[in-house]
Parts: sequence; C-alpha cells; structure tokens
Amino acid sequence: MLTNQTIEGLLALRLPAMAAALSEQAASAAHQGLSFDERLGLLVDRELAEREERRLARYLKAARLRSDAVVEDVDFRRRRGLDRAAVLGLAEGGWVTNHHNVAVVGPTGVGKTFVACALANAAIRRGHSALYLRAPRMLDELAIARADGRLTRLMASWARVDVLLIDDFLIRPLNPDQAADTLEVIEDRAGLRSTVVTSQLPVNVWHEAMGEPTIADAVLDRLLQHLHRIELAGESMRRPGPDRTDDAAPAAKSARQGR
Repeated sequence: MLTNQTIEGLLALRLPAMAAALSEQAASAAHQGLSFDERLGLLVDRELAEREERRLARYLKAARLRSDAVVEDVDFRRRRGLDRAAVLGLAEGGWVTNHHNVAVVGPTGVGKTFVACALANAAIRRGHSALYLRAPRMLDELAIARADGRLTRLMASWARVDVLLIDDFLIRPLNPDQAADTLEVIEDRAGLRSTVVTSQLPVNVWHEAMGEPTIADAVLDRLLQHLHRIELAGESMRRPGPDRTDDAAPAAKSARQGR
C-alpha cells in the first residue's frame, strides 16, 4: 500500500520515470538486497535518463534537420578533403559554447548537408538548440513575414537558437532586400550564437556573390569571425562508386545519402 501511495505521489510530482522504476523495483527480487541509497540512485538515474531522451527528441523535432545524420556515420574513407580530427573536434561542441561559426563548402553531392546536419545533431546531443533553414526558403519566409507583420517575432525566434544551419547559402544571386535580410539574420547572432552555412561557392568568392558591397562587408565581417572551415572536393557521392559499401540496411542507406 505504501509503495502504491509513493508511486501516485511521484506521478503527481510529474516524475513518471521514477514511478515506473519504483514499480519495477517493488516487483523485482533482485532489488531487495540493495540499500536505500542505491535504490534511490537508480530511481533518480532513470528519471534523468528519460528526461534527457525526451529533451533530445523535442530538440531534434524542433531543429527540422534535413538529414538524421550523426557524426558516427560520416564517411571519412572517400578522398574529399574531410579531416577526421577536425570533424570529431567540432562534434565536441566547443565551437557552439564559444559562439563560433562553421562553413562547409564544396561542389554538389559531396556531402555538405550531411556533415552540417551531423554537427548540428552533435550540438543538440550536448544540450544546444538548433534549426535547419534552406537559404532560398529562409529569404522567402522573411519576405512573407515582413508582409504580414511577423518579421520581428520571426527574427527574434531565430536569434534565440544556439545553432542556425543555413543550407545552400548564396545558391542564387541576392537582390538588395535579400542581402539586407541576410545581414539582419547574421547580425542578430554575431558573438552571441553559432551559425553553420553550407555553400557550393568557395568562401573567397562570397563577397562578390553577395552583390551589395557594403552589405557584403558587414555580413562577412560577422560570419567569418571565428570561422571553422570544412572544404570538400571530389565527385558527387550520389553516384555509385567502386569503394561504396552495400552492407547497410536499405533504410539506413537511404537516410545516409550524401554523407
């Protein structure tokens, strides 16, 4: 009876994992020989673990990453300029804590988005929030938000995200309004949050691609400060290659396209 009352109390306190674990302990002879401190420690560990799982699921859903990539699945075997030590170092998350930026550049199909999403996923697993935006749609969304009065609120919500991943940066020429909007997004984050960009263009031509020289100066001054560069090369990984492994399950293979 006392155990049932305790379980009900834990549920009332919104500690469902502890309640479930206590119920399991009561039904298991293996736990009867443990001390009070040991049993309590197991209950707390269970609650903490399940809360972390729920947080991770919530953050991953909110991030809307294009790929469910993880650093453990990044393919370092292909010769495409991908430095294992550099990527694994970034996966530790210090760049997010220090509000640094990351650029992943290279031709189409070499795995830029996969690597960027893997780094965002690693940041989420270390307690940070993230959000994936494809650059052309980001600019369209800003234009729509300005027209219907949501611009300030939308910009504020993006500014609060720890890691903003902008995919396909500068994939098309920017008009003056789009260049100005890009500056506002980057300005809100400079020195306060981290930004990841992927681009088919090398970093050294970004200024020209921005179109508006004054705005380009301002954007690049903020974006390139404390920038970690991952420069990829080689043929598209979407084409079958002789060194491509086929031993993964079909579902896993489809999830890892472009890695």
